[in-house]
Amino acid sequence: MSQQAEAGVVIVGAGHAGGTAAALLRQYGYAGAITIVGDEPIAPYQRPPLSKAWLKGEADADSLALRPASFYQEQNIDLVLGVAVTGIDLAARTVALADGRSLAYAHLIIATGARARSLPIPGADLAGVFVLRSAADAENVKAALGPGKRLAVVGGGYIGLEAAASARALGADAVVIEAAPRILARSSCPELSDFFTAYHKARGVGFELNAAIVSFEGDDHVTGVKLADGRVIACDDVVVGVGIIPNDELAKAAGLKCANGIEVDLEARTSDPVVFAIGDVTQRPLPLYARSHRLESVANALEQAKQAASAITGRAAPPHEVTWNWSDQYDLKLQMAGMPFDVDQTVVRGDPATGKFAVFHLNGDVIQAVEAVNAPAEFMAGRQLIGQRKPVSLEKLADPAVSMKEVAA
Repeated sequence: MSQQAEAGVVIVGAGHAGGTAAALLRQYGYAGAITIVGDEPIAPYQRPPLSKAWLKGEADADSLALRPASFYQEQNIDLVLGVAVTGIDLAARTVALADGRSLAYAHLIIATGARARSLPIPGADLAGVFVLRSAADAENVKAALGPGKRLAVVGGGYIGLEAAASARALGADAVVIEAAPRILARSSCPELSDFFTAYHKARGVGFELNAAIVSFEGDDHVTGVKLADGRVIACDDVVVGVGIIPNDELAKAAGLKCANGIEVDLEARTSDPVVFAIGDVTQRPLPLYARSHRLESVANALEQAKQAASAITGRAAPPHEVTWNWSDQYDLKLQMAGMPFDVDQTVVRGDPATGKFAVFHLNGDVIQAVEAVNAPAEFMAGRQLIGQRKPVSLEKLADPAVSMKEVAA
């Protein structure tokens, strides 16, 4: 047996994508060595609950874990935790670790994810200015919330809104500061922005829109957020949620093709045939939309983990999936499917005032994406129709009295 074959699979990144890929390799019959390397000190865990259940104290480390601790030992998967990877040598097929070790691989899976974007402004390094990306981040934010506290959330995206909802659930005040004219401007339609703004306001969340931030105020600990108009929004702590940046530096330094993430094909294979990349770090093809895009979702991480594990084990490629995502805020469950590319019209099904409705984004009479609030039937049928590329009757789609089953037929 060659040295490369003995080397097995090395997975760089111990997040949702990396942990799932290791489990699938074993499930698909891979018998070689599997090593997961992660720079966090804990085994692979789920990130989505961090801004929701974890902040509210409804989740613990066990419920966050992707697999029980015993799983990795039982499946003969080596975990190397709390150690960063410092380099990848494609020619030698080795990975260098910060502790001086070197790991050989027959196949490499890069699942380094993404990091929270920071704001390069005065005061950004003050105590009490947090991002919300890791379990450690979430624990810091959780400790800062409670009755009598005031949280400033910079960025009106889903992470920020979930943090604001969690703060209110714990009795803290919350204000959302957004540079754009509306929240969710980069990810969702105006109808959804209006709905969530009103819903949060009714539950005591304040909003500062069209608000440019010039600095965080305070001596050692943040006490306020200074805006370009001179006002200072007082607060006890800040959560900055202004997007994420793919951790593709290792791949770039190694010479892999990158463009806003590591470029991969539908097998999750990079420009090096024995190196794969999965999850938030990838720029991947979207066949339904005839383009490439970087997706930031658990669904994408799971799909690409299947693609990579299938390619490594020689299984047939899994069927293409319609991407989806979700957000929990208060008693609302927002489910999104597809991508609103090449959209020329939208159809609102149901009444937002009831807290149960869906917005469909179409190209002609073909659904490209759906955003469904407390409307699981619309989400499921919409996701199916996006994948099938079937034309629909706009009249039936807009009428809640017509079942989604009939719309799909």
